[in-house]
Amino acid sequence: MQRVTLTLDEDLVTEIDRFMTRRGYQSRSEAVRDIVRAGFLNLDRDEAPAGKTCVAALVYVYDRDVRELARRLAEVRADHHDLMVATTSVDLDHKSCMEVALMRGASDAVRHVGDHIVTERGVRHGKLVVVPVDVERESHQHGGGRPHAHDHFKVRHGG
Repeated sequence: MQRVTLTLDEDLVTEIDRFMTRRGYQSRSEAVRDIVRAGFLNLDRDEAPAGKTCVAALVYVYDRDVRELARRLAEVRADHHDLMVATTSVDLDHKSCMEVALMRGASDAVRHVGDHIVTERGVRHGKLVVVPVDVERESHQHGGGRPHAHDHFKVRHGG
């Protein structure tokens, strides 16, 4: 086994200690190992095949006081405007902002952007929810207008 040193804020350490007590762990190391394993399992469960089309929602909370973070996040969104369908933000308090980005595109590209955003220094929480879809091009009319072709995104049903 290897020893790894982590720096965690007090609130997170308190949550780990509560988790330890609830589950009866003898040490923080045992608890953190299980938390990390569960995190990997949770991340893998959401995998959509690379290159396949998906729709996704990225929810993240960031600290507005972290230098240049808002600018960096805006640049990431602008650099990937082809994937970003919509973004909205809500101020939670004087320092914290929650943003929700709705994305559509190749699952590996969407996941890359999501990972890039949530790993920025100052992003305190982030979760990407990926929904695999099949794109079907259909031609039909809406409300009495002329027929026209456009894409429909059909949710794939998991096995």
